[in-house]
Amino acid sequence: MPTSDTKAVPAATTAAAIAALYAAVAAPAVAYGDMAAETLAASVVLGGGLALASAIDLRSFRLPNSITLTLAAAGMALAWLLHWEPSLLWRALAAVGAYTFIRAIDLAYKFVRGRNGIGQGDAKLFAAAGAWLGPEGLPTTLLYACATALLFVAARRLAGRPMTATQRIAFGPFLAAAIWLVWIWGPVTP
Repeated sequence: MPTSDTKAVPAATTAAAIAALYAAVAAPAVAYGDMAAETLAASVVLGGGLALASAIDLRSFRLPNSITLTLAAAGMALAWLLHWEPSLLWRALAAVGAYTFIRAIDLAYKFVRGRNGIGQGDAKLFAAAGAWLGPEGLPTTLLYACATALLFVAARRLAGRPMTATQRIAFGPFLAAAIWLVWIWGPVTP
């Protein structure tokens, strides 16, 4: 995904544009919901971190530990301070499980294809999702992230710019957007 066009725009501008999109997605929930002030403040922390992570990943195919691990720690700390459900233990288990799941997929892919298929930064960002959303939010997050990434690849193909089997795609922005959607609107429930 990173191109010379992507790199021409400053990272801060890209992050601000992504944050504005996140705000637009959240506006109806904030305006018509009963979001507590502390949850709104937590949302600013999460949205800002996700927007910055996305902007960096679009440029460099990297999700820095300084962002992913800070987001995970902030999710755990806020869950403890604000007494969010599910419990802190469940959120910690969700974070560890999310990281382990993505790493297992990458190891299986590497066994079959001989190279990595997903970065450790993506696994750490998914762990942050576990800290913020708990175990209930993880399946929907992964569904949204994979679906939007596949739609992106299909749209490129329809636009006459198909991707090769070895071409990299920054998955972090799709994962970050999915985390944000589930944070604001909740997981899909049966």
